Amino acid sequence: MSDDITFRITGEAGQGMQSIGKIICKALAKGGIEVFANQDYESRIRGGCNHFDIRARDWPVYGPADEVDILVALSREGVRRHLPSVAPDGAVIFDSDQIKNVSAKCNVLAAPLERIAKKAGGSAVMSNTVGAGVALGLIGCEITLVNQVLRSQFRSKGKEVVDANLAVARAGHDYARAHTPDGWDRRMDRRSVKHLLMRGNDAIAVGAITAGCKFASAYPMTPSTSISEYLAMHADKCGLVFEQAEDEISALIMAQGAATAGARAMVATSGGGIALMVEGVSLAAATETPIVIIDAMRPGPATGLPTRTEQADLEFVIHAGHGEFARVVLAPGTAEQAFECTLRAFNLAEAYQIPVFVLTDQHLADQYRTVEAPELAEVPINRGALLPPGEVPEGYARHAITRSGVSPRALPGKQEALVVTAGDEHDERGFMIEAAKPRVAQVDKRLRKVRALVREMGRPSVYGPRGADIGLLCWGSTYGACREAIDLLRRDGYSVAMVHFTDLWPFPARAVESLLSRYLRLIDVEGNATAQLAHLLRAETGMSVDATILRYDGRPFSPSAIAKRVKEEIG
Repeated sequence: MSDDITFRITGEAGQGMQSIGKIICKALAKGGIEVFANQDYESRIRGGCNHFDIRARDWPVYGPADEVDILVALSREGVRRHLPSVAPDGAVIFDSDQIKNVSAKCNVLAAPLERIAKKAGGSAVMSNTVGAGVALGLIGCEITLVNQVLRSQFRSKGKEVVDANLAVARAGHDYARAHTPDGWDRRMDRRSVKHLLMRGNDAIAVGAITAGCKFASAYPMTPSTSISEYLAMHADKCGLVFEQAEDEISALIMAQGAATAGARAMVATSGGGIALMVEGVSLAAATETPIVIIDAMRPGPATGLPTRTEQADLEFVIHAGHGEFARVVLAPGTAEQAFECTLRAFNLAEAYQIPVFVLTDQHLADQYRTVEAPELAEVPINRGALLPPGEVPEGYARHAITRSGVSPRALPGKQEALVVTAGDEHDERGFMIEAAKPRVAQVDKRLRKVRALVREMGRPSVYGPRGADIGLLCWGSTYGACREAIDLLRRDGYSVAMVHFTDLWPFPARAVESLLSRYLRLIDVEGNATAQLAHLLRAETGMSVDATILRYDGRPFSPSAIAKRVKEEIG
């Protein structure tokens, strides 16, 4: 039978949990199963107790579950810590030679993982592949799907390594089939649906490439690093230059240099990196240089919890940089939205010649989901007021006063025009000034962009019945958990809908006020301690929420936890 099944692979860093997780995810996705996976890991190279969760079912899945159906434990600490989370009709899989005396209320599948790996493949190193084979065999996943994944995953290591992994996976798969617990009926049946398995950070990187990004720079900072890795890996074939800078300040200035020369450019970092970049953000505003900045949020202050998740940078990036100027803040909630927001970010940056922030976080950055392939042929590219070669007007002024606030943009060295700009206040031609009148004119010009940007901002999306009594507000990566919480609440008879914000600044106050006025109660769900969206809503519209559901321990929300809290708030 088909089911909603959650796997948890746990062990110490370095034991290959991510390898098992990816094998299971890819095999299920190839079988047409919908997959959601998220990772929980400590900020150390080896040791600790980490886990990789995979939730799979026949219909789209957006968030994690609290209860585990199949636990694959590679360490004794993993058994101790996570066994209480296993459902009574679930199962725990562990190496019977390494872990002894496990007492559990669920099904126990003690398999000699290392012995199987040595016998079938000649090395205990492949015991994690055995574990993947056992887990997939337990739910009836076809070995042909597992083989396809392994051939792809290990192809670069040569035929011998591929064949060894095929052998040990089959041995694990056969072991599970031969030792299936009595009464076990948890299965995932193959379907004909085709999916892409995509991580949130990969979606941002693909969105940047699709948007025509030609320069990216970064200093490695979790959880943004995999964006840089993806771009660096595909740079040559995509005609993109990736530069690992010596620090975050240099990364932003390099990207601004590339953007000034006409390349679509971006940087990727986390909150600590943004803290170093804020002077450069103001420079981009003064010189009207289009730049895309990815902030993969993590808990602060300071180093905080480097590998955990949080939504605490919203008000920071809205106000990052000294002085008053236009900027855009977008916060995708899914891989699909991450792709779309990144495309929009490049178009908005060039159309308005401003910095654009895309807020993600560890939960979205590292999660895998099955998605439909985007229609790349339909991607619009808007380069704004970029002047074509040969069309530069006589007496060209880089910062010409215009009604829209957007000045015609020529590229230095590529057009017959003198392009002058400065971080100091300047006149229309870009030369530094001290006079009051041109100063006011330039500030007003730059701020005129905000009026048009407000019209560019989309209104929040709604999931649930139009006439619902309760609006559950959320933004960014809380989308998935809140969406599934709505399903749970409606199943229990509650009149509730989700209102999800992606476009956060400039805040579309009029549209938001019109939308939210239909609800009798508003409950705000955020991954921070101070309810920053609720504060923004009150500041921009005067509207207040009736209750908040906040989480700031570095872990993501689950749908059932949100549903439970909503019921408590409603009474």
